[in-house]
Amino acid sequence: MKSVVSLRWLLARLYEPDLVIVDCRFWLNDPAAGEQKYLEEHIPRAVYLDLDKDLSAPVTEHGGRHPLPDVETMSRTFGQAGINRDSRVVIYDDNNGMNAARVWWMLSYLGHENVYVLEQDFTAWKLANYPVTQERPVVVPTSFTAQVKPDMLVQMEDVRKVSSQAGPDDKLPAGSPILIDSRDHRRYLGLEEPLDKKAGHIPGAANFFWKDVVNEDGSLKSKEQLEQHFSELDKDAEIIVYCGSGVSACPNVLGLKQAGFNNVKLYAGSWSDWISYEENPVATGEE
Repeated sequence: MKSVVSLRWLLARLYEPDLVIVDCRFWLNDPAAGEQKYLEEHIPRAVYLDLDKDLSAPVTEHGGRHPLPDVETMSRTFGQAGINRDSRVVIYDDNNGMNAARVWWMLSYLGHENVYVLEQDFTAWKLANYPVTQERPVVVPTSFTAQVKPDMLVQMEDVRKVSSQAGPDDKLPAGSPILIDSRDHRRYLGLEEPLDKKAGHIPGAANFFWKDVVNEDGSLKSKEQLEQHFSELDKDAEIIVYCGSGVSACPNVLGLKQAGFNNVKLYAGSWSDWISYEENPVATGEE
């Protein structure tokens, strides 16, 4: 399944009427910066979707730092951005594809098939001397009809059931679903935690840092490289991917899909949701 398109692919189709381009640049340390940079310049015809305002539900006790909106809210957001069932959607950011992969996952979860992540980011587009603009497009709101794929998502209770099978060595028994923690290795080990109240990982999870699926220029690695990266995993197993808040897990989901893994699910609430339940256990150190 092709889920990534090149800069030149987008340039050649920039003004085709069924194409919707989504800019989702966002930085956790400066939440207003993404929209500000969009207003300064963006790829022509691109609409802006903000991680906090548009792509997450309000934060509550549970659900994590970027709770997944309900289906009706997501459908309304995408419809207001001009996306309908006939749209081809290309998404970009300036974050190594992290935020773009989140939007790709959301649209895929809602059953939209023609959705792609731009192979590189906005900076690469500019460096290629491709056109940019300050002009905001006139967006005609439309109706987005969801055909939800529930098998792409798991809830905390599902993860708790899997994790409870982990032995004293912090490993899951053979044949169990595979838990993947997408965060930096030091956060996985519990040595540091810059964002959440507790440090460590979900018992039984293996660590595959999400940035390891992209090249230095921010592009997704080749199918062959991704197959090698995930070679120790069973392609027939159910794989559950999480991160801190359900955003940086999405590049891993995309990478696994590109590598030929078909039974890949996102724990959208992720670590920040897991630790919101006091009774949930926390593991530290290597598995």
